[in-house]
Amino acid sequence: VESIIKIVDIDGRDQVRDFAEDMERMLGSKMKSVKVSTEFDYYNSMLVNTADEDGNFIELGGEFPLEKNEHFNNLPVNTMQSDVQVPTNVYNKDAYILNGIYWSEALNDVFMNNFQKDPTLTWQYFGSSSGFFRIYPGIKWTPDSNGVAAFDCRNRNWYIQAATSPKDIIIVVDISGSMKGLKMTIAKHTINTILDTLGENDFVNVIAYTDYVRYVEPCFKGTLVQADLDNREVSPLSSSGNLCLSSSLCGASSQAATKGQGSLCNQAIMLITDGAMEDFKDVFEEFNWPDRRVRLFTYLIGREMTFADNTKWIACNNKGYYTHISTLADVQENVMEYLHVLSRPMVINHNHDIIWTEAYMDTLFATKAQSLLLMTTVAMPVFSKKKETLSHGILLGVVGSDIPLLEVMKLAPRYRLGPHGYAFLITNNGYILAHPDLRPLYKEGKTLKPKPNYNSVDLAEVEWEDIDETLRTAMVKGEMGTLSLNVRASVDKAKRPLFLTNDYFYTTINDTPFSFGMVLTRGHGQLMFMGTVSVEEGNENPIVFPFRTYCETDIDPHHRKYSQLQAVIRYLQGKEPDLECDEVLLQQTLFDAVVTAPLESYWQAIMLNASGMEVGVETAFLGTRSGLIRLTRYTGIETRVFLTPADKDNLFTVDHFPLWYRLAMENPPGRFVYYIPVEDKDNRDKTGTIPIIPSLVPDQFELSWVSLYDYQGMCRSGHSHSSSARPLLSVSHVFQYFLTMKKALFAETFAMCSHKAKRTDALQPCDTEYPGFMLDNSIKETNSLLKCGRCQKMFVVQAVPDSNLVLMVVQADCDCSRQYSSITLEPKEVKYNASVKCNRMKSQKVRRRPKSCHAYHPKENAKDCGGASEISLSVALFLASLATSLALRRWT
Repeated sequence: VESIIKIVDIDGRDQVRDFAEDMERMLGSKMKSVKVSTEFDYYNSMLVNTADEDGNFIELGGEFPLEKNEHFNNLPVNTMQSDVQVPTNVYNKDAYILNGIYWSEALNDVFMNNFQKDPTLTWQYFGSSSGFFRIYPGIKWTPDSNGVAAFDCRNRNWYIQAATSPKDIIIVVDISGSMKGLKMTIAKHTINTILDTLGENDFVNVIAYTDYVRYVEPCFKGTLVQADLDNREVSPLSSSGNLCLSSSLCGASSQAATKGQGSLCNQAIMLITDGAMEDFKDVFEEFNWPDRRVRLFTYLIGREMTFADNTKWIACNNKGYYTHISTLADVQENVMEYLHVLSRPMVINHNHDIIWTEAYMDTLFATKAQSLLLMTTVAMPVFSKKKETLSHGILLGVVGSDIPLLEVMKLAPRYRLGPHGYAFLITNNGYILAHPDLRPLYKEGKTLKPKPNYNSVDLAEVEWEDIDETLRTAMVKGEMGTLSLNVRASVDKAKRPLFLTNDYFYTTINDTPFSFGMVLTRGHGQLMFMGTVSVEEGNENPIVFPFRTYCETDIDPHHRKYSQLQAVIRYLQGKEPDLECDEVLLQQTLFDAVVTAPLESYWQAIMLNASGMEVGVETAFLGTRSGLIRLTRYTGIETRVFLTPADKDNLFTVDHFPLWYRLAMENPPGRFVYYIPVEDKDNRDKTGTIPIIPSLVPDQFELSWVSLYDYQGMCRSGHSHSSSARPLLSVSHVFQYFLTMKKALFAETFAMCSHKAKRTDALQPCDTEYPGFMLDNSIKETNSLLKCGRCQKMFVVQAVPDSNLVLMVVQADCDCSRQYSSITLEPKEVKYNASVKCNRMKSQKVRRRPKSCHAYHPKENAKDCGGASEISLSVALFLASLATSLALRRWT
């Protein structure tokens, strides 16, 4: 076959650029779907297809045809119509809600046209600033076990990121003696709700004050904390002066503390109190006026209104917003007001900035099997362009669409990168979107759960051999380039280490905050074996495996009826020329099928010839880089899982090479690799113990191992923490200190952890270290004696030729277990002392700020700051809602 084959060099620079361009085209098409220009048929997704006792459809329900659709996770959907979800805490017939639903009905045709033009699109939706959520295709919304629809689109990260520019938020909470009972409960809920509105491009600090200000962690002095997922939880507050953020905020090694910098965009102070006894005018005059670049948002807690005037004055004179929160039910709507205020400059400028979110797992529209897929969302704000309301900057809502990251990574197929090669994506903050070593889930009992910090795993925590973070820094800055590293990798669930030389190629994805990288391993990753066969020869040997995608059958609805095998055959026969197929993969697979076809008859002949059959052989198999597997079963087919569809570890998949294939690649030709596949019935990682006797071997067999690290571990360990408060600042000084953010954004996080902290034993994120052992092929044989108390043990170790096996013969009549303990492969938690932990928390990693910042506009109407105008608006909306309700009843 030499005339029809060639071996080609893989040019990593060209390939990374080609893959990146494919991703740009794909992600660009998704951006087009959210660029909408902005009839009334209101289907409430909670009520559709719901009948009353007489069999009639209830109000706002109606008949809504639903059909299971594989493209939408096999959920029943209506691809001809969108419908609307309204949270339980929002009145679904409010006049403002009905008006918004009415004009947003025009989006239904936009969504349908988008889906027809790009059938790879998944969910499209519009989240309104008033709370309703229009989704395409339409679905039947399932409430929680209490019958409540708690989902509020305005809390979602895609909504908040699209509605506002990055934020630096200082939360100042009053924990004086008057903040007791219900007031403190409301205050804690308010803090949590504010923190839920922050993302990885935002920075935050929290202060508790009475006569003292108290730190969450002294190490954070002068810093703003990046508001990623594991830094956004607040532990109990009490009016005795104790404020304690979550342990992840106090000490997680992965947090990025941004010393005195933050986002350098929107700057705001959130004051949570039951009353301000003075207005601090002199402080504002000195530090914040006349530009008022630091906004003040005030939240008056409780029913008392004694100091309401001062609290409102502070907000209204610093381009903020004042709200009165008297019950827990008031918190959500009132906190959301600050987002509308921060969106004003962007709305007045008419800036339609498109944003992309970090990776997340969204169980909202997923079946149980699909619920743990990583997604990203592309979104864009929608606002009123009426001249008469321009200075008010009225945000109407946010339109968005979901993109599964697995679909993006299919554009850089694993077979093109070799058995040890891979591709990955990161955000502008250095956090991983997609990487084969990202492990976002952990197992608790029999349940898989997302790790608390699954979407804030830094590239440096996975590519940890890049000690100087050269790769991370270049990618975060959006550069294009290459880098070579000697790395310690591991396979077989971290039990088998490999020493590799990796060539990294990286570039930016234009019009997104993402950077794309790929790895080619020296040796097998640098070359690709190419062959050509005729279509006729290929048709005679069509071998297609379900875990590889050869043709995209999901793009054209007419192609969705074809299996991969049917699609390949029709494409090769010219019957479906419009099918988008991976011609390189098809060419390789067909060539491999033709060249390896004689093996079938060879194995068959062995099976028929009893004398030629080796005793104990159950399966013979062959695998190629294209993903082709040929195999024949001699015995054991009824009991063995190996190389069956359930045995995915040992099969070629879209993003995976089998373990036996990867191990064989690291051995010279003619050398056999033996390994035992573990049939893991309970899906738990199996870790073994290796009995090591340190003194039993001569110097040439001295025990040594390779240290490997895991920065995504989960450890069971009890933690308790306490610190003492220091009298640093009065309330007046707190404002003076934080208003200097205008000059330096020099901030401190204040808290007091309880001295009686409870000890917990839950799984928590941690760093771990574990050993890896390598076979030294230069040692062929050795022997020695081991003294074990009153007896001695003789042993002989000998390498089995042309294999990875070692034969060990040990004298059995002498027990040494009491003298020598086993060395386990179990990972051990890496403990950091207080100084190291502090330095890790304070370290400032390189990040790329979003390109746009809309924090200020001179035409902004600062008079709309809550209070009286808010009350009168609520009354007007109530009266309008009442009138609308009466009219609907008459019409019904």
